[in-house]
Amino acid sequence: MTKAATDYRRAQGRGNAQSQTRLSEGLSADWLWLAVTLVAGVVRLVVAASTPLFPDEMYYWDWSRHLAPGYFDHPPMIAWLVWLGTMVAGPTPLGVRLFAVLAGVVAVCFVCLTARRLGGTRAANVAAIVFAVVPMSAAGLVLATPDAPTLAAAAATLYAVVCALQAPERSVESLRWWCAGGLALGLAFCSKITAALLPAGVLVGLLLRRDLRGRLAEPGPYIATCIAMAVFLPMIAWNIQHDWISFRFQIQHGLGGASGSIVRRELDLIGGQLGIVTPILFAMCGVAVVRALRSSQSGPAAVLAAVATLVFCFFFYSATRRRVEPNWPALAYVPAVALLAAYAGTRSWNRWLFAGIVLAGGLTMVSYVNAYVPILPVSAPRDPVARSHGWDELAVAVERVHRPRRSLSSYRTHVAGNRYQEATALAFHLPGHPQTFSLNLASRANQYDLWPSFRESAQPGDALLLVVDDVGGSSPTVETLAPHFSRATRGELVHLTRNGALVKNLRIWVLDGWRGTWPQDEVRSRP
Repeated sequence: MTKAATDYRRAQGRGNAQSQTRLSEGLSADWLWLAVTLVAGVVRLVVAASTPLFPDEMYYWDWSRHLAPGYFDHPPMIAWLVWLGTMVAGPTPLGVRLFAVLAGVVAVCFVCLTARRLGGTRAANVAAIVFAVVPMSAAGLVLATPDAPTLAAAAATLYAVVCALQAPERSVESLRWWCAGGLALGLAFCSKITAALLPAGVLVGLLLRRDLRGRLAEPGPYIATCIAMAVFLPMIAWNIQHDWISFRFQIQHGLGGASGSIVRRELDLIGGQLGIVTPILFAMCGVAVVRALRSSQSGPAAVLAAVATLVFCFFFYSATRRRVEPNWPALAYVPAVALLAAYAGTRSWNRWLFAGIVLAGGLTMVSYVNAYVPILPVSAPRDPVARSHGWDELAVAVERVHRPRRSLSSYRTHVAGNRYQEATALAFHLPGHPQTFSLNLASRANQYDLWPSFRESAQPGDALLLVVDDVGGSSPTVETLAPHFSRATRGELVHLTRNGALVKNLRIWVLDGWRGTWPQDEVRSRP
């Protein structure tokens, strides 16, 4: 090697060392994690306000019009958050999503605080950056779904547990943190039933570590459990009154038997995780979790690793029974990202971390651009974003039929879909947000089954304006209903489109002269 080349390599080495020093200094800034979290929250708020709602979000909005301690599919937290948001910003995408986005900010703050407890300021900053860029946050912390409040309450719970374990045994400080954790855990229970995996994971972590087993002799964990159950008690009471419908639905939804290949479902689960956090960060989270389980240095880190492991194991088992949606194991990333951020890796580790963050940021940017302009090479029916488009056009078409009928005094015209997606989209987009019905004929049961139905609200002679999937020719749903009405009229075909590309076809039917009878209940599917 020539002297000039040797001098160049030395200069390059000094430059790399200086760059690493500057990077480390930047990640040591105590304000960075909060600034990154707030900026990311503002970006999500802008996206939330400027993109249309998905049917499930409008479904939860309809829940918020009937506030209750529980609902068919989930606990009540998302309905209450949507209600608060619509009190501030009205029944708009921003109003529906406002407090879900804020809950996402709270979730990231607690993850950062947990990472800071384990690895200092640099760990908090890394956690903030990771959560700011992973695709899981691009949607999961924007949409009004139970995931955002669940992650917020779970992150607060685990932060309190870490603080309690770092406090002296049997101390007042430890007891206070256990109580705070119990309150947060109760809120997690009120957000999603799978939050029950949190205390199970903590228990496993305490049992695995000999130095932590003595914590089970303290009153703190048991007081925390009592507090959590007290917070969750209204949901339990509601379920007792409704034959445990939420629990039965979730068990069937997650663990009910399904046909198809188990191997394919497991691969789909892994592929979903690689998509929402990137292959690099998913692998690095796994390494950080395994390292924490094996290490004898940090008991709190081992407890976090036990929680992450239990959540992943549960959903890998669930995939042997049914298909697992990519967002279902999101709970595991609360402890996993905190451990990833606190991992004091080598220079090679940091390079991989940087690569994972860049890849995640690129995928998130693509997903945000695709939310406004379709750029992904997939057809409209397969584009997840396309499921939020066209519902306002459907409401316009339905209103064209419904408006002249409202002037008729002899009978009323009710609006319904056969599935909750159509019913709730019409309730949200029609003028005045009228009551709508989901008939659920040969379709899965849902919250609409617990509210007054068409047959309970209508009078003989009333009409039903029904929206169903267009399958060409007659509709099986309409054929089932036709004997119970004097006339069934095939109406307008509505194309749900995104940027001109067809997503699906829906048909409007008008059923006049209800006879006061209804199809037998056995045509309806149950959880």
